[in-house]
Amino acid sequence: MSSEKLDGRLLWLIVVILLGGLLGILNSTMAAVATDTLATAFDTSLSTIGWASTGFLLAVTATIPFTTWAVDRYGGKRLWVAGLVLFLAGSLAAGLAWDVGSLIAFRVVQGAGAGLLDPLVLILLARAAGPQRAGRVMGLMGVVLSLGPVLGPIAGGAILGALSWRAMFLISMVVGVVALVLALRVIPADGPAPARVPRLDVVGLALLGPGFAAVVLALSQTAEQGAFAVWQVLAPLGLGLVLLIGYATHARRPGPLIDLGLFRSRSFSASVAIMGLGGMGLFAGLFALPLYYQQAHGHDVLAAGLLMAPLGLGGSIAMPLAGRLSDRFGARRLAAGGAVVAVASVLALTRIGPDTPEMWPALAALTFGLGSGCFSAPTMGSLYRTLPGPMVAQGSSVLYMLNQLGAALGVALVTLVVQTAESAIDGLRGVFWLAVASNLVVLALVPLLPGGRAGAPEPAVREGAPSTP
Repeated sequence: MSSEKLDGRLLWLIVVILLGGLLGILNSTMAAVATDTLATAFDTSLSTIGWASTGFLLAVTATIPFTTWAVDRYGGKRLWVAGLVLFLAGSLAAGLAWDVGSLIAFRVVQGAGAGLLDPLVLILLARAAGPQRAGRVMGLMGVVLSLGPVLGPIAGGAILGALSWRAMFLISMVVGVVALVLALRVIPADGPAPARVPRLDVVGLALLGPGFAAVVLALSQTAEQGAFAVWQVLAPLGLGLVLLIGYATHARRPGPLIDLGLFRSRSFSASVAIMGLGGMGLFAGLFALPLYYQQAHGHDVLAAGLLMAPLGLGGSIAMPLAGRLSDRFGARRLAAGGAVVAVASVLALTRIGPDTPEMWPALAALTFGLGSGCFSAPTMGSLYRTLPGPMVAQGSSVLYMLNQLGAALGVALVTLVVQTAESAIDGLRGVFWLAVASNLVVLALVPLLPGGRAGAPEPAVREGAPSTP
């Protein structure tokens, strides 16, 4: 697979990996729109059934750091298959759940499977593509990232309208079986294990995974409680910060789970910050637009999901094209142009009101997706062009954890803004102003990205040593 073109084998590999990567995104977003249905089915409160989604999210976050070490110890294909099997087992069990406690437990199993799969998507694609094709392959991955959060609510609404809530999990299992069969046939067999695989940093794993999970839990509780200064938020936030500070101290020793020396590279730090902030702004839009269509125009969940589709469509159009162009011309100009388009689009959304024709927010959402795609794919491509092979797994885990954190932060801030505003429309406008701010910071960080094209030498991230872009 040394050719710069995407040959047939690589294209099949990309399709199979993205199919598996889509499972977690679709399942989590489908479950989110089923909260009312599940609460009624199990005769419980919305806050209790919310733990079915929160438990999934926490399991994903806590499992990601383990993947960093396990992919080298057990091999990418073996770990991918294990992640799919774990996700399938959780899906089947969730579809057969008999009470709310069993549902939450089985959603945690699903989340553990997704926590293996999600960073592996980035790791396997980056290793298969190589530096010369990183942009275009990450652009194709961006189609999943763009469409998944949009298709999930639409699919969930359609399934719940025609079938029972159990079908939502059982259909995920059918898709997962197809992904598993294809993975066994298409993903290349793992080679012999490296002669020296570092021992698992058990202390680091016990600090980093739970630390990030506790911070994500605090942000989720901020959204649920509608306030920050409450014990449900402050307790997990304090615990998470203590664990993360403990990891930062522990990581100074040899052989940490994730080397914090990665952040000595300005280009790496800028790349993960752009992806985190971009994810926060995008999730703010994904959260606010359906609320706008429901509250200002009286649409149901399915119609609001369909009207939100232009946002995902814009990203799915822009990311493959921008990724391919970034391999030829570098990341900075494309990313800067995309950030400008995203800022202008969200500025337009701050002007919407109850009397705004639906065509205009749909058009602004389309261009917002186009702009976000134009800075996301080149940023991911530049990230993987600067990471040497041994650091790809660590860089992928950092990127995905910060993406999770950005998404959780976005939802928490959106909820606080909406709940503290004088009116629903004022709150939604405040959300879009939040997205404007996050994309302006993205624009300010773009000059720190590596500027070269794929064939030009890029600064490599080296353990314990700074690099200059």
